[in-house]
Amino acid sequence: MPANIQVVLQQDVDKVGKSGELVRVRPGFARNYLLPRELAVRATSAAMHRIEHEKIVALAKAEKAKKEARDVADKLNGLAIKIERKAGEDGRLFGSVTTKDIEAAVKALGLTVDRKRMVLAEPIKVTGTFEIPVKLVSDVTATLKLEVAAR
Repeated sequence: MPANIQVVLQQDVDKVGKSGELVRVRPGFARNYLLPRELAVRATSAAMHRIEHEKIVALAKAEKAKKEARDVADKLNGLAIKIERKAGEDGRLFGSVTTKDIEAAVKALGLTVDRKRMVLAEPIKVTGTFEIPVKLVSDVTATLKLEVAAR
């Protein structure tokens, strides 16, 4: 009985390795945990070639997504949005401006940005000018200028 066997991970597994890595594990761990949950496959030459091909495809997709994100970021960096809300005399809003409101305002201008990508610590509750960072991809961030005015 072999002390260790080699498997190729299909997903990240804590304390074992990352997706696509060739790792040595105990046979019972592979047979009872990794293989039934499809977290890994046996290290055959066909599996190795398939993983390499998937890595190449994933890199190409990531590069294409990054290029598209840069184009969207260029459009967003030059964009200024104005949202009007009811406000009191001291500039405090009756209600707040959330990422959902900002998403609707951007969509009205013809761009689509997922509100989950907007980094807003808490809803805006006062009038003024704000810069909202939008994290499009892991290393591509745009800044959206937002003016909240009183009606």
